[in-house]
Amino acid sequence: MTIELQVEKLEPERYFAYRWHPYALDTNVDYAQEPTTLVEFQLEPAKGGTLLTITESGFDRIPAARRAEAFRMNDGGLDRAAEEHREACRGVARR
Repeated sequence: MTIELQVEKLEPERYFAYRWHPYALDTNVDYAQEPTTLVEFQLEPAKGGTLLTITESGFDRIPAARRAEAFRMNDGGLDRAAEEHREACRGVARR
């Protein structure tokens, strides 16, 4: 599966944001004219480590006909992303 996204902004070691079409899996549909959501990863120093905040906004602009399903299928995705980042950081810290 290929997922297309557009990097909006990158500030090394602090902030990363991209836009994408969530749950855009139907190969018979051209999602290019639909609005995208914005996914933001923000790193901040915190006691004992680093705080990672992940936010996705813009679901209210996804066409109503597929909004609920896109949101449902996306639910938990950011939790998985946070866990993957946590594990990657643990690996770096062990080096």
